[in-house]
Amino acid sequence: MKIYSLSVMHAPPSGPSVVLASANDLSSFSFYQRGTAGEFMPFFSKTVAERTQPGQRQSVQENMYTAHVYNRGGPDELVAVILTDQEYPVRPAFSILNKVLDEFMAKVPKSMYGNPSAISFPEIATYIQKYQDPRQADTIMRVQQELDETKIILHKTIESVLQRGEKLDNLVDRSTALSAQSKMFYKTAKKQNSCCIIM
Repeated sequence: MKIYSLSVMHAPPSGPSVVLASANDLSSFSFYQRGTAGEFMPFFSKTVAERTQPGQRQSVQENMYTAHVYNRGGPDELVAVILTDQEYPVRPAFSILNKVLDEFMAKVPKSMYGNPSAISFPEIATYIQKYQDPRQADTIMRVQQELDETKIILHKTIESVLQRGEKLDNLVDRSTALSAQSKMFYKTAKKQNSCCIIM
């Protein structure tokens, strides 16, 4: 999974879009491909930005690239575009676009949009580096990964107990914490649900 480019543009409904801030990561391209890729990315970003309606989000694929675009609309007329490979998940991509637009609007006044060369927004390069791993951008993905890791750890713990030669049946029989009724319930349930494993 790879992020190649991230851009913030001013996209008035009438007229061409103007790049206000952008950053590229061309490290995955060979030396000879970098110039071509570096020219294509702003072109592709501007093209999809100008064809995305205010308030709309869309993902557009072209060869090995996917452009995720968010036209926030409103009085600021800002659009953010992130170019990724086709494996990069959609939800984190749009989460990044939201974050970069929020931060850009907080740090750059609209009065500067007319003079893009005077705009300083180095945070955009940080976003590309930080969010190469989509789990960093998406808290839901991060929580899911943590849950998956917990399941793996629990499974390993149960396996390690069983590998020492102890069987759950023997532990139940020897347990002083379980009443006779609980032990009987366990045995009956195990017989009736022999297809299921009780942990």
